[in-house]
Amino acid sequence: MLDLLDKATVRKRARMVAIGGIMVALAFGAIVGLIGGRWPGVIAALIVAVPVVLLAMSEARRTVWLEGTRVNVRAFGTRTVDLTTADTLDLLVTDLRGARTVGLFVRGGKKAINIALSMYAGTGGRELGIYQLRRLADSLASRGDTPGLVFSELLVAQLRAEARGLAAADRPLYRLGSLAPSGRMAQKLHPDAVSKFVTSLD
Repeated sequence: MLDLLDKATVRKRARMVAIGGIMVALAFGAIVGLIGGRWPGVIAALIVAVPVVLLAMSEARRTVWLEGTRVNVRAFGTRTVDLTTADTLDLLVTDLRGARTVGLFVRGGKKAINIALSMYAGTGGRELGIYQLRRLADSLASRGDTPGLVFSELLVAQLRAEARGLAAADRPLYRLGSLAPSGRMAQKLHPDAVSKFVTSLD
């Protein structure tokens, strides 16, 4: 079993979600309280806060791991998608609070998982480890189809860049993530754009 998610990052993200949600809930409750009184304000704050706290708890419990060629994610339940038989492979870029995350979005049947490959803020950031990227690249290559080979080559190019000591801003995942327009929380890069980018790499 190979862990694909950094625990420190998960806890930090869960904490940010909880704090931000509670602040919004308190502000909303205060506004309702000024208009309708104390108890309506308290109830309004709880209505907003409870789902956010549950979301933060789910985020804190989130675990993503690779077992063979199967990617698993667990929060309150567990979802599994086999990379070799997944119906869809996409590169998903999310932009939130100045941090841009580049992920491999895989869908198999009715289940979908986003594997965070890297997270950047400015010219620095955090990336999956060498062993994790290598295992993912091997699993994707074993598909034997064009999408699998494209993403496998992308991850191998990322490993080469790291081995050469290139700065984060010069590595393929950072450069590819930068192609996504800013101002949108989540967007998938077009497969042709990803394929053309990978083909252009040394």
